[in-house]
Amino acid sequence: MTTGREWLCVKLRPDGSVATRYTVVEVSAPEGWIAARAGWTYSRVDVGPFAFEPGDVLFEYFALDRPYNAFATFRDEQFIGWYCNVTYPTRLTDREIIWHDLWVDVLVTPDGSVLVLDEDELQDAGVAERDPVLHAMIVDARNELLDMVTRQAYPFSEASTASRTEAMV
Repeated sequence: MTTGREWLCVKLRPDGSVATRYTVVEVSAPEGWIAARAGWTYSRVDVGPFAFEPGDVLFEYFALDRPYNAFATFRDEQFIGWYCNVTYPTRLTDREIIWHDLWVDVLVTPDGSVLVLDEDELQDAGVAERDPVLHAMIVDARNELLDMVTRQAYPFSEASTASRTEAMV
């Protein structure tokens, strides 16, 4: 894939409806991944240990064959944290990156603290009873993300300091 290419990123809710669409610019990534740079253009969204704010820069890493993505967030060239989503594997069309969110999120702060979010929403959705295979995939993806954070595996090896922002543009 060519870096610098503009894509339309489409986020789907767990029910498959469109949550948002936004433009990203592709940056380099290893095989099996697509990575992009995006600017946060929405209002402030508090996610617990940090918030997304207008003007934040996100480096978004989408696994093409695994059920998750990870967003490194920067504000004024300072690393704010990772926001990771358990998803279906990302799909690409000629001009779109499509990711389908599946409730559970993993947040990582600059000091390495980890917080798992929205497991209550997963439980309330009844996925374990309705679709045990999907539920197992979500739990396995969460566990894989937690392991990747611990090992500093890609993409967590890529964007943990502010000095990396300039190299990644």
